[in-house]
Amino acid sequence: MKRYSIFSVIFVFVLFLSSCKTPTDIAYISDAPRDTILKLAGTFSNGIQPNDRLYIYVESEEAGAAVPFNQETNKVAVKDGVVLNNNSSSTRVQGYLVDQEGKITFPVLGEIMVKGMTHHQLADMIKNRLISEGHLKNTVVTVKLMNFKVSIIGDVSHPGQLTVDGERITIFEALSRVGDLSIYGQRTNVTIIREENGVRTIGEVDLSSKDIFQSPYYYLHQNDVIYVEPNRRRKRNAERDPLTMTIISSVVSIVSVLSSVAYHIVLSKYYTSRTK
Repeated sequence: MKRYSIFSVIFVFVLFLSSCKTPTDIAYISDAPRDTILKLAGTFSNGIQPNDRLYIYVESEEAGAAVPFNQETNKVAVKDGVVLNNNSSSTRVQGYLVDQEGKITFPVLGEIMVKGMTHHQLADMIKNRLISEGHLKNTVVTVKLMNFKVSIIGDVSHPGQLTVDGERITIFEALSRVGDLSIYGQRTNVTIIREENGVRTIGEVDLSSKDIFQSPYYYLHQNDVIYVEPNRRRKRNAERDPLTMTIISSVVSIVSVLSSVAYHIVLSKYYTSRTK
């Protein structure tokens, strides 16, 4: 009986140690000491690309002077207290879709090549042209991306497509919005599929390493696809017959219960024999 007691103590001790252990393969940036300062190397945008939908709004100090430049975006303008463009679609902003050549057609100014420009550069260019060509005297131009989306698939809590407000999102921010990786998702080789300028690239990042901050995929770009691969345990489980796994699990549970009952019976007989 002493042998059974020793084995029981060892078994409980091993379980305790395994439960206290934190697996390193599920930790993020595990190789960076705390209070580490790391410089970001990637850029969050490669400029305006074909199929981007741009929100462009022109403001002016002169009442009603900017109205012709905002009709494409269905903005409701007010001149002398009278509402202009007041129709059922006036509150729905259509934006400017960048064509495959990288151009948009802007009111009065005509075709504008915007491919590769930043939003700030395009805003400045439109503003300067409106002033230099005598259309407006004082103006402010706002340019934003309307259809910034990324897709996240694989072993995450809620796979799907994210619509991003603004112009910048990191891979950690995107993953947090889909409920993070599951416990079975591999963190050391997350795949990012990116298509820009007609070229598709497939990159890989290690979320457990501080090198992620030097990666060009730390900042996500328009239409990026993130794929989180399942680990080997998940793959093995997927290859097995669910019915077989259920039977095995049931058998293991029954054996465990029977072993526990047998152990308690033997233990009870041992103490009963000692009290006689």
